[in-house]
Amino acid sequence: MDTPGFGIPEQLARSMSMAEQHEYLRRRHSRRRVVTGAGGLAGGLLLAGCGGGGDGGGGAGRTDHSSADMVSPAPTGAPAAFGRHLAFGADPRTQMRVGWQLPLPVRRPYVRFGTDRGDLGEPVEAEIRPLKTPAMNGLPAVEQHYVHAALDGLEPGTAYVYGLGHDEFDPAASPGAAEHLAGFRTAPARPERFVFTAFGDQGLGRAARAVTRRMAALPGGPPAFHLHAGDICYAEDSGHGLETGRYDARVWDRFLRQIDPVSSRVPWMPAMGNHDMEAWYSPDGYGGQRARWTLPDNGADPRGAPSSYSFVYGNVAVVALDANDVSYEIPANLGFTDGAQVRWLDRRLGELRKEPGVDFVVVFFHHCAYSTSTHASDGGVREHFTPLFDKHRVDLVVNGHNHVYERTDALRAGALTRPLPVGGSVDTERHGAVYVTAGGGGRKLYDFTAPDTHEGRRRDRDVVETFAWTRSGEKALEGVEWSRVRYTGYSFLAVESRPGASPALRVAAYADDGTRIDHFELVRGR
Repeated sequence: MDTPGFGIPEQLARSMSMAEQHEYLRRRHSRRRVVTGAGGLAGGLLLAGCGGGGDGGGGAGRTDHSSADMVSPAPTGAPAAFGRHLAFGADPRTQMRVGWQLPLPVRRPYVRFGTDRGDLGEPVEAEIRPLKTPAMNGLPAVEQHYVHAALDGLEPGTAYVYGLGHDEFDPAASPGAAEHLAGFRTAPARPERFVFTAFGDQGLGRAARAVTRRMAALPGGPPAFHLHAGDICYAEDSGHGLETGRYDARVWDRFLRQIDPVSSRVPWMPAMGNHDMEAWYSPDGYGGQRARWTLPDNGADPRGAPSSYSFVYGNVAVVALDANDVSYEIPANLGFTDGAQVRWLDRRLGELRKEPGVDFVVVFFHHCAYSTSTHASDGGVREHFTPLFDKHRVDLVVNGHNHVYERTDALRAGALTRPLPVGGSVDTERHGAVYVTAGGGGRKLYDFTAPDTHEGRRRDRDVVETFAWTRSGEKALEGVEWSRVRYTGYSFLAVESRPGASPALRVAAYADDGTRIDHFELVRGR
């Protein structure tokens, strides 16, 4: 019997929501399990892996512990952690979340941490979140072991060292364990100068590694945190939220190993892109992401992140959104929160604007509100998100999706209110937010219809011809005046916050070779 896999035919998948794709895959897998089960052992393997719960799934034939071949063992020979990635809790001053992978199951994983490498303290118990992907589309079944620990009650503005262990390996006692230690710093108790970075559309490969290395080697040291504006690793390669035969769960193993040198020390805060919806694991496509990430659980989704969340670091409030919920271009998850995310956003932005000590509000998500590159602008984002950015005087919006760097002038209600040339400054309280597309994180680049124009190469155009996606999935043509900076190349954003009597955000963009391609300043009330 020919059972190469059970991806959804692409033409059919394009007419289905994410929830419908999930149901299709589960039903088809169940039918296949019954037929294969007549052969005995194979059916038993599938049945064992398909118990209830959105994050599980069985596998036919052999199960691929592919990560086991990629990991150097701990000094004791026990399974070693890899793919370490930090994230803030709701309060970055006192909470850190530590995530990692293990190539094989272990007993009682934990974190030890402290302010002294020689005294890591008592173990903090970790949670194992197994993720099982069945054999599909000619690929083997995959079983992945994600582990998470919550560190609470930390001291603000303090550097910590941590190590990961389990019953067979103690990072505080095993010979050679020092090489497995990493560190982090909590947010300060009061606002002080800091830098954060951002990009989207990363994936695997030379360019992705180069941008990540450059980002971590800023002149002042690594950033306080990093914002990933979605399309994280491209395990789901269709880009339309379709489970059509191009999903490979093992890509996540390679991706998390790729970012480990930075994400083990710098909190890595992602938003969800169209390539991050994975229909097999749950009706909303995020069951796999909930296994991989622990993010602040203060957003619109009662099941917790990754759909939306927020945190405050120093004098900057950061809000992550899920643009898949409002996208007219790629509607697989359109309206899946039934308006809850937009209502939460309105409420949360209002709260953050009233919070003492918050000078700036930064919002990041995947699909572009204002861009002139390949995917252009999403009318759903403009309809549901940007009016709230205007209402609550958001300062900076960071997107991905288009694999380029592009930056607007100051905008309000979609109209240019004040030009912002390279090196310029704008009062966002008076003139509106600035929108940055930072999609040059490593994936194959896109292009523009107009010439590049950036620091060192000025090619201004009064009007750029582009389009925006409509609710009907059509392209509404438009000529825009707000496309101030365009750069076709791999790049990232670095934002320096300077609190004080006259607070400012100094924003710069750098190419993967370190060349600065843009810089500007955001101020308020001047």
